[in-house]
This record gives sequence, C-alpha cells and structure tokens, in this order.
Amino acid sequence: MNETLEKLGQYGIVPVVVLNDSKDAEPLADALCEGGLACAEVTFRTEAAAESIKIMSEKHPEMLVGAGTVLTVEQVDEAVAAGAKFIVSPGLNSEVVKYCLDKNIAITPGVVTPSEMELAIELGLNIVKFFPAEPSGGLSMIKAVSAPYTMLKFMPTGGINPGNVKEYLKSDKIFACGGSWMVKGDLVDAGDFDKIKELTKEAADIVKEIRG
Repeated sequence: MNETLEKLGQYGIVPVVVLNDSKDAEPLADALCEGGLACAEVTFRTEAAAESIKIMSEKHPEMLVGAGTVLTVEQVDEAVAAGAKFIVSPGLNSEVVKYCLDKNIAITPGVVTPSEMELAIELGLNIVKFFPAEPSGGLSMIKAVSAPYTMLKFMPTGGINPGNVKEYLKSDKIFACGGSWMVKGDLVDAGDFDKIKELTKEAADIVKEIRG
C-alpha cells in the first residue's frame, strides 16, 4: 500500500472539506489537528481549493492534505503543486489513475460496480473510494459486491455520519470513511471553528473506540 494512504487509513475518518474562501483554511486546519484528525480532503469544486491546500500544508506540514473531486490530469498537477499529498476522484478515470501512479502520487478513485472494481485492480490499486456510499447501498452493498475482490479495501464517502460510521469502521473491508459532518459549510462560513474542533474530536474518539 502507498505510504501516504497507509497513514491516511490510520486516521480512520477523513474530513471532506469544501472551502469557498482560503482565509478559512488555516483556522480549519488548526481545528482539525487540535481535534485529532490531522487530515483533510479539500474538494476541487471551488476557486479557493488550491490556495487552501497550500495554506493548510504550509501551516501544518504534519497534516495529510489531499485534493478531492479531481477530474483531470491538469487538476492533479495543480493540486500537487499546491501541496496535496493524495488525490481523490468521484469516479474511476483510467487516464487520471495511470498519471498518478506513474508519478507515484497516491490516488483513490470512486467505484460502485464490480466492473469498476476489476478495472481498479487491473490498474494496480488496492484502495478505492466507494461513492456515493449510502445511496449506493452502504455497507451491506460493499460487503456483498466486494466478496470476490479480497485484495480491495474501501473508503466509503457520501451519507456517512455519526449514526452509521461505527458500523462501517467495524468492517475489515473499510480502509477509512470520508465524512463532512464535522466540517459542514455553514460552520466554516460562520467561523465556528470551536464547534468544528469539538465535532472532530468526537469523530476521532469514535475511531479510537472501534479500532483502538
């Protein structure tokens, strides 16, 4: 397994962050690190994404900051130049995956179907994102569809929350869970970083409770 992904898996929960203004990047990074989850997937859906990754990586070099919603090789280059240590995409784009693997950049593409899982294996991956997790059948779907693919582990994202994350984390099929409940946009926009820190600590405590 890629060393970066191995470290990411140790956190168990990866906060999925949407930042509309890069001024929020540093206090958000502070809150996540102080709360016990020194990692984040910053989605490339906003103009502030690259600058936010740069700020978070520079202010907290110990942090594993990655880029999410990456759809092109150009976005890979932009994200890595900003300091992203891993790439996450909503689907499996072979060109993007091969590009990352050739450059030894950690990548976790999204899959749902057996065909996508087989393609991921063919490309040499053993960690994939399962997205959107809950609308696609959740943990029961992962267990059922992954049975033939013992070499794969999953990072479910989409609909993960404090009410269901424990069940996911108990499964040996789950590498980590992506979640946004501790970094909701309204909390970020309101500058309520104390609440984000509190929710992050609760999430980190769940991982400790389940995985030790």
